[in-house]
Amino acid sequence: MSTPLEAVPVLPVRSVVLLPGVVVPVEIGRRKSLRALKAASRADNLVLVLPQHDNDVESPGAEDLLEVGVLAEVVRIVEHSRNHWTAMLKSGERHRVDTFVQLDPYMAARVAPFKTTEVDDPETLTNVMGTVKQHLAEVLAHEADDPNRTRAHVFDIDDADELVELAAANVEFDREDQLKLLTETDPLARMNVVLPVIERLDQVLEVKADIRSSLLDDMSNEHRERVLRERLRAIEEELGETPNAEIKEYQDRMAEMKIPEEPTAALKRELRRMRSMEPSSAQYNVSRTYVEQLLDIPWGVHSDDTLDVGAARAILDADHAGLAKVKKRILEFIAVRKLAPDKNGPILCLVGPPGVGKTSLGRAIATALNRKYVRAALGGVRDESEIRGHRRTYIGALPGRIASNLKKAGTMNPVFVLDEVDKLGSDNRGDPTSALLEVLDPEQNFSFSDHYLEVPVDLSRVMFICTANTLETIPGPLRDRLEIIHVPSYIETEKLIIASKHLLPKQIAEHGIEKDQLEIPEETIMEVITSYTREAGVRNLERELAALCRSAAVKVAGGTVTKLVINPEDLSKLLGPARFAAESGESKEQVGVATGLAWTPVGGLIQFIEVRAMPGKGNLRLTGHVGDIMRESAEAAMSFVRANHEEFGISSDRIASLDLHLHVPAGGTKKDGPSAGLAMTTALVSLLINKKVRHDVAITGEITLRGMVLQVGGIKEKLLAAHRAGIKTVIIPERNRKDLIDVPKLVLDDLEVQFVKRIADGIKLALSDSDAEESAATGVPPIAVPAKDETVPDSPN
Repeated sequence: MSTPLEAVPVLPVRSVVLLPGVVVPVEIGRRKSLRALKAASRADNLVLVLPQHDNDVESPGAEDLLEVGVLAEVVRIVEHSRNHWTAMLKSGERHRVDTFVQLDPYMAARVAPFKTTEVDDPETLTNVMGTVKQHLAEVLAHEADDPNRTRAHVFDIDDADELVELAAANVEFDREDQLKLLTETDPLARMNVVLPVIERLDQVLEVKADIRSSLLDDMSNEHRERVLRERLRAIEEELGETPNAEIKEYQDRMAEMKIPEEPTAALKRELRRMRSMEPSSAQYNVSRTYVEQLLDIPWGVHSDDTLDVGAARAILDADHAGLAKVKKRILEFIAVRKLAPDKNGPILCLVGPPGVGKTSLGRAIATALNRKYVRAALGGVRDESEIRGHRRTYIGALPGRIASNLKKAGTMNPVFVLDEVDKLGSDNRGDPTSALLEVLDPEQNFSFSDHYLEVPVDLSRVMFICTANTLETIPGPLRDRLEIIHVPSYIETEKLIIASKHLLPKQIAEHGIEKDQLEIPEETIMEVITSYTREAGVRNLERELAALCRSAAVKVAGGTVTKLVINPEDLSKLLGPARFAAESGESKEQVGVATGLAWTPVGGLIQFIEVRAMPGKGNLRLTGHVGDIMRESAEAAMSFVRANHEEFGISSDRIASLDLHLHVPAGGTKKDGPSAGLAMTTALVSLLINKKVRHDVAITGEITLRGMVLQVGGIKEKLLAAHRAGIKTVIIPERNRKDLIDVPKLVLDDLEVQFVKRIADGIKLALSDSDAEESAATGVPPIAVPAKDETVPDSPN
């Protein structure tokens, strides 16, 4: 490891003392320390690790640090929360601080190599090294797979500092000895620090091996167990860890905690039982486990909420792109908590397709409120005891997931995410959704009873957030207790922002690539989004970006390139051929072909409705893997055309003499829903009057036999699909005018949105004007629009 001549970032550490030649994780909790690590990662990944004189100093200055430390390489930085990181450091040689060149925003110093003194008595050093080698070889060989090879490796070491570093990396030294090994300049003095520790450890291991050997050779199993238990009892008495001391420890913990009345009574009752039992009995262990579980509940411990709406908005915007409605509702929730902190708010349920960030939204809410975050995955849970716990009469009984996660959180008011509540099951062991009714009902959860604990637990301060992919499988009583927030799928521009700001930097770091070694332009990311993924969220997008990073890692590690730029034309070589073709409208106008719009869980898409005629008896055939609702829409469209044939200039004999075949391409994909009714009617009329449908028009809307166009769902996704496909005009129901508020402005600026109340209005807009002239020349009358105006009824679709 080379020694820098310029300023090096400084990382102060409290209890950890890094010695050369080890790779260790270091917990980071200070912002200044994190800035130093990030500054190092932007330069040459080197940081000077300096121990503190006093571990209690929160913000150490230059005077609080040792002048000697190790120059370490920053291997990786892992973020656990906004205030907790772990840095993996590979320590190198010792260095001394020349001078501190800055203290803010992080500490930095000019350093020089640490110089050791010449040994006055080389012969003494050689003798001491020999003794250290002898003991260290036996210590390391004790647990080695190949003891002889380990001993040979130790005895081959000739450098005193190398021998000390090997001992420090494999033997536990107290902090005082570690500081001596770090700052000592005399190799012989460092050997004298290591020798007594190694010698004692070698003796202990030798005695342990002798005892084990003698017990195995000379005693029966029963005698050996009795001897071991007697020695264990003697050791416990010597350490003051007798059963009475154990009960005294539990009583001391009770005195320090703010435990409510009923749990206190249960603890006292159980401790009285423990006094009358033999410590070696099975029932004593059951009681001890119960007492420990009760004491582990964080009774009376609450974290202070940070109810800053502005800060919460910044955190949500930093962690999630888009989702404006969801963020607005969360900010409203936080604002109400600020104004009325003692009120029990609603239980939020985030519903949306996989991969859109429902679970991570819960973590962001916890960060915004400065609360602890815990999560319980409920997918596939079929046993009520998973929620309420098992009764103590069962062997191996433990508290349920609610109480266990409270222990994990360490507070009584965490943000508790109940993940995948729509995937709960039920069988003969009970219904876990019924157990959740008490957990999620503010009128009941202040005295939640776990079957194992058998005392009331106050859950009223817990902020529960549920997540689900669908509402259909959530039972009605449970759904009634939830406030539903729909998390929509991401549009392409939102996915591009998420990939650029979050996913790509994360994958680059996880694959060990430097930021300046790989560049993936935005147009490449957009090509991955459109041609290699089709999803509501970004999970598959992250996998594809990871594949690109792996390809780059191979080239960087092989030394073939120093900087790699991945352009869109490179994707076919790295990811294979495009998996999804870009949607596009028809290039020319055709008779009997209308462009419809559909909603899917992964976003909107365009679909073509094709109608062809053949001699027959007026029958209608429908193909394309369509569902019952879509089949009914086609029958309604055909009935409407038959009933109103005169208004469209169609003779009844023409309809009666033809069989019509209506096909929805992509037959391998299941299609259903009423919103294709208007597009089907348009295609039928186009064919029967021989007029072309405009190729730049897309249509959606449910129809009635009275000729009305009813509102449909998924307008945002459908308009986005039309925009992607190059459609210029979109025909939608009048009642969907209000839904345009959710559509991005850049999309609305490029589309002409036409609103219709009646089927005839939509058909007139969809058919080509040029064809109207041709039909007039051939004697086919134009479309007649009924004069009667009718009120459009509401529709649930």
